[in-house]
Amino acid sequence: MARPQMLKLPEVLDEIGMSRAAFYRMRARGQAPRLVKLPNGHLRVLRGDLDDWLSRLDVPAY
Repeated sequence: MARPQMLKLPEVLDEIGMSRAAFYRMRARGQAPRLVKLPNGHLRVLRGDLDDWLSRLDVPAY
């Protein structure tokens, strides 16, 4: 079974086109994808969590 892909925070920010500060503001409001903290202290986002989060943002912009 393949391990889930873990993205570094800069990769996530680049993919969603958001600054680190904006991401952390969303995270503080509970509106960002879940972060995983590795034993070495680095942060990662699981590809599945990011994809699920993006799919929930599918709201029409008028």
